[in-house]
Amino acid sequence: MGTEIERKFLLAGDGWRGLGKGKAYCQGYISSDGRTTVRVRTVEGKGFLTVKGPTLNLSRAEYEYQIPYHDAKEMLDTLCPYPLVEKIRYIVNFAGSIWEIDEFLGANEGLLLAEIELADPRQTFVMPPWIGKEVSDDPRYRNANLARTPFSTW
Repeated sequence: MGTEIERKFLLAGDGWRGLGKGKAYCQGYISSDGRTTVRVRTVEGKGFLTVKGPTLNLSRAEYEYQIPYHDAKEMLDTLCPYPLVEKIRYIVNFAGSIWEIDEFLGANEGLLLAEIELADPRQTFVMPPWIGKEVSDDPRYRNANLARTPFSTW
């Protein structure tokens, strides 16, 4: 079983800009009932299907599989309700930790989030100066919820 352990933060500055290259992501949700999430994603000509379980103490089961890009595009167009979640993801290495910074577009434009994946929920790390408030426990910031209730509607 794959396990995802992540913490999520708002950004408090632009000091991260220029530290990593961005990639365009588009994702939609076939199912998201609070217990199980099924996501379709495209990035740089590749398609992915991901199944996630419920979050408990920052951890959840996660299974991700590469699928044909054409299939992923077709699923996004026909199986996923709109709006889709569009974003540019930047990978930034800071003090030995990898941070994923998402700059959202479309219906979630204006939202900037940083995530760090951990090996253990109690793992320590150095907090970059551009990190703001932690929102790991706020369900509004989960991508599946941003698809249902975009940031622009808050």
